[in-house]
Amino acid sequence: MTPRPKALVTGASGGIGAALALAFAERGYDLVLLARRSDRLEEVAAGTARFGASVETLVADLSTPGGLAGAAERAAAGDMDLLISNAGAAGYAPLRDVSAAEVDALWRLNSTAPVTLAHAVLPSLLAKGGGSIVTIASLLAFSSGVTAAALPARTLYVAAKSATVAFTRTLATELVGTGVQATVVCPGQVATEWSGGANRNRPDAMSAEDVATATAVAVARGEAVCVPGLSGPEALDRLQQAERALLTQGSQSSLAHRYAKSL
Repeated sequence: MTPRPKALVTGASGGIGAALALAFAERGYDLVLLARRSDRLEEVAAGTARFGASVETLVADLSTPGGLAGAAERAAAGDMDLLISNAGAAGYAPLRDVSAAEVDALWRLNSTAPVTLAHAVLPSLLAKGGGSIVTIASLLAFSSGVTAAALPARTLYVAAKSATVAFTRTLATELVGTGVQATVVCPGQVATEWSGGANRNRPDAMSAEDVATATAVAVARGEAVCVPGLSGPEALDRLQQAERALLTQGSQSSLAHRYAKSL
């Protein structure tokens, strides 16, 4: 019998993480589920039993150096086929109101952890010649230039998720031809406990199960960017075109006229 592939899912105790665990268990994966709450992890693990998945649970807080180091050690063990970095926290607040300790913890959780875990798992995936690295970001990663009253104070969160998007997209190009792929998932509003459950009853909020389904389909297709609510690729195509134009037009040997000294 062919052994089942194995997936490490962080932030797996609820919401999108729990839905991802169930979605990939249904698709034939064994699981390593990581989160801070052991009781919730056990509940999710029990829910995967109907799919025949073998489940290991790992209690760790990725916002701490020790928690992240322990998770990286498990990711580097050599038995993973899929890494899903889902753990995160909103930390919505003006930057001036965030303490130095919170800046450190939130940045480690939302931005450093996906890079550290990808770096840990990558050697074994490359040695196998296959596998996937998935990061869960947010549509807010593309909101840095948008001003709207409905958007939360989000400077630190957007910076971290923008970094995750850039990291994963660039990694995807780096991995072309290796058999290993990278996918970043950017959901919009999702009806979970996130941010105190603020989106749970929003009519425009997607279910965690639909986000997980989109993620599984994107991984199967080898997509570098997955936006679960985006009906077509045109917006992403325009984004890439704008990036190329900026690189081409902005890389010049002479100073742009609009910056020439005029005073």
